[in-house]
Amino acid sequence: MKKAAMTPTDRSSLDLRVASDQEQKRVALSYLQEAWVEARLDGVDGDCLAQACLFAAFAEFVSTYGEDAAAKFADGLGLRIRNGEFSLDQQQQQQRQ
Repeated sequence: MKKAAMTPTDRSSLDLRVASDQEQKRVALSYLQEAWVEARLDGVDGDCLAQACLFAAFAEFVSTYGEDAAAKFADGLGLRIRNGEFSLDQQQQQQRQ
């Protein structure tokens, strides 16, 4: 079962220097979800947010790993999308099981 997003209190009590990669990803996702909600409340279009997030994410991948590694990662996204890895409905169903 997948854990719920972290609250600001949860984040402040976590030492990210010693947290696992999975824990750091959960913290990062909670920050992004919080920023997403704030942007939507300010009237930013969801599609614009998604495109900006993808641009920022791929720019970070390219900066960290280089263009070839980032492109290789991107090549595998189509299959992952088709397999439902990013579908919220499927993730919610898995959480209930």
